[in-house]
Amino acid sequence: MGIYLNPGNEGFAGIRKGDYIDKSGLIGYVNNTVGSSYKLTCFTRPRRFGKSFAAKMLCAYYDKSCYSNDLFNDLEIAGMDSYGDFLNKYNVIYLDITWFLSMTRDVHNVLNDMRSKVVCEIRAEFPGCDIEDDTTLPEALLAAAVSIGEKFIIIIDEWDAIFREAKDDVDLQKAYVLLLRGLFKAGPITDKMIAAAYMTGILPLKKYGTESALTDFREFTMIQPGKLARYVGFTEDEVKKLCEKYGLDFSMMKSWYDGYSFSKMKHVYSPNSVMSALVNEEFANYWTKSETYESLKNYISMNFDGLKDAIVMMLAGQRVSVDTGTFQNDITSFGRRDDVLTLLIHLGYLAYDKATKEVYIPNLEVAESFTSAVKGTDWTEVNKLLDESEKLLASTIDEDGDAVAEALELAHESVASSLTYNDENSLSCAVLLAYITARNYYDIVREIPAGKGFADYAFIPHHNSDKPAMIIELKYNKDADSAIKQIREKRYNGCLREYEGNLLLVGISYDKNTRGEGYKRHSCIIERV
Repeated sequence: MGIYLNPGNEGFAGIRKGDYIDKSGLIGYVNNTVGSSYKLTCFTRPRRFGKSFAAKMLCAYYDKSCYSNDLFNDLEIAGMDSYGDFLNKYNVIYLDITWFLSMTRDVHNVLNDMRSKVVCEIRAEFPGCDIEDDTTLPEALLAAAVSIGEKFIIIIDEWDAIFREAKDDVDLQKAYVLLLRGLFKAGPITDKMIAAAYMTGILPLKKYGTESALTDFREFTMIQPGKLARYVGFTEDEVKKLCEKYGLDFSMMKSWYDGYSFSKMKHVYSPNSVMSALVNEEFANYWTKSETYESLKNYISMNFDGLKDAIVMMLAGQRVSVDTGTFQNDITSFGRRDDVLTLLIHLGYLAYDKATKEVYIPNLEVAESFTSAVKGTDWTEVNKLLDESEKLLASTIDEDGDAVAEALELAHESVASSLTYNDENSLSCAVLLAYITARNYYDIVREIPAGKGFADYAFIPHHNSDKPAMIIELKYNKDADSAIKQIREKRYNGCLREYEGNLLLVGISYDKNTRGEGYKRHSCIIERV
């Protein structure tokens, strides 16, 4: 048992001692690729989504230097036909690229350091092979495989760390890509030494122009996870069982950590955040504990036309169209707004709807991260609006319609530079942005089916919230009384038929026709039911 060659099963054994969510079905997929023409897999996800857990699981399963049946015999993989065919049957090469970057004295020498350490272990384990001190890693693997008549399984964790940590070192990046091509270029040489490979990281495989640098890999990403969608994060059923076990409010868990959605898996949760909430018995923003808002602030502050507009709209709970095709899969080659938005998908800050080609902020936790990031920008009007949000909610609950109307006047003005002021969508955007603090206490649903019609917004309190429910109706060129009348006539409170508590009917009107200096274009009437 070594460090890089056959590292054993201790990493996965430690994981199994906790509340392990069974993701061993991923092994079944990799088993089906072993020895085939599609034996190279790259599965990328954001931080906190279990990438390293999966890599350690695969090591424990394939590594022939250990016996791992006790770790897997109660998991999904044990019921699959391929289970016994591959369990602890291979020599495994495990490379954690972040480890090599953190240990090297000079980042420019990281590849040589990695080569020397891994080749040293190969020579020690297989002394009969013709491997010299300066033998390259692909040559060493080939020599060992031919000598012992066995192929290797290669697992690379954080494959893209060099592109992230040495983002400006183009020469190092190119050398790294050449190394990967030497290992994985399809053909008779690769077939002689590799039975299967699994790489994971945050970024998809690097592009040069429109082509991937490693064309022989099958890729699964946050944009197109395909059949591996259920292994991206926790599924809804998995989270429900955890909430039942620990007595936590599932609806709160959903508001805080759900929101990622794929064609084959509609509800995907951030695993680290869910587990942190269980351990701490508290719903909170655990995102920033592993990555500061600073990087997000830098990305959203980039000077691309339409980027600020898009962020403001998404903060208000809306979706924005995006073209993901031009992204070069690195963190420096940005040419336009959509490249930044695509990067934020892969980083987990945005969720992507493939059917509509739209992005959105997935949940309350990430929304808080965006709010913190925006407060670090020079977006003065938006920041003022965010700072006033708590006061606006309090004014609404106090039924102070004049204060609400005044606040919405400022809110609507603050988004005027980003959106057409008189457009109905801009008022909706302004309202949700102004009430952004309310997300801490409510599920906010737009045009929720209710009785005979659709409410513009229903603010449904979280189970542990003492706030009243609210139905908000927006009107153009009509008075606020007509909005309240419409709520009553259409019985919008039907959407809250299971709710017991106070209900506020909030009618907001906007008159785009200015009638003289000092005339307020917004008015608000609030009634308590």
